[in-house]
Amino acid sequence: MRYIIMADGKGTRWQNYQDRPKHLIEIGGESLLGRTVRLLREGDPAGEIIITSHDERYEFPGARRYEPLHNHLEIDRFTEELIDDNVCFLYGDTFYSDHAINTILSTQTDDMMFFGNGRAIVAVKVTDGDLFHYHVDRVRQLFLEGKIEKCIGWQVYQSFTGLPFGEKQIGEKFLMLGDDTEDFNSPEDYNRRTKK
Repeated sequence: MRYIIMADGKGTRWQNYQDRPKHLIEIGGESLLGRTVRLLREGDPAGEIIITSHDERYEFPGARRYEPLHNHLEIDRFTEELIDDNVCFLYGDTFYSDHAINTILSTQTDDMMFFGNGRAIVAVKVTDGDLFHYHVDRVRQLFLEGKIEKCIGWQVYQSFTGLPFGEKQIGEKFLMLGDDTEDFNSPEDYNRRTKK
């Protein structure tokens, strides 16, 4: 399995809080990216781990950094040239519990499986790369044609499952991880976590 940790976002809501990108904030003495790499390596020692980023600070032992060819729309984080069979996309600004990573690694799917909570998708496991490619391309095209308002992972999920575009609904092929993950999009997210 190839694991792609998406960490090439622009971080506009984070605004370089504490003079560091959100992917490098520390929780329990370990950066978000470092923790994700470690948990993936422990769970699948033979897996290939790629961090997509143009930031040279995102080099971590046990993973290699890859600079995406395109990063114009948010959906481009699913680095098109890396989409293939047996790929798992994870978000670099997400804190994953040990249980969350173990659940993602152990869950089998014959095409695609989305993981998250009611607020966010935190991972997508892809067995059929062509099918995933189709839905990513479809969402991108619908967005560029002005037919949908957003162009992110939720729309890929909605396209794949046939759910209407718009509000977040959860149907099949979505595994709820509950409180086993936590997103860090803004300084408020981080401050809320550190006060726990």
